[in-house]
Amino acid sequence: YNQVEVGAADQHKTTFTTPWGTFAYRRIPFGLINVGATFQREMDLAFGSLKGKCIVLYLDDLNVFSKTR
Repeated sequence: YNQVEVGAADQHKTTFTTPWGTFAYRRIPFGLINVGATFQREMDLAFGSLKGKCIVLYLDDLNVFSKTR
């Protein structure tokens, strides 16, 4: 998940405050409600043309296969 960027316009939605300052995520963190769907959409965009031909995608798992060794 940490490879997917949070859009600049949406970073304020991930803001949190600590004694050391206020911070916002630049990459998608684990634990947000829609992270799974967002990551799946990114995987579909990246590997969509290969789905079913030699790749099976399931959430954050990528299985590659072939007919021969």
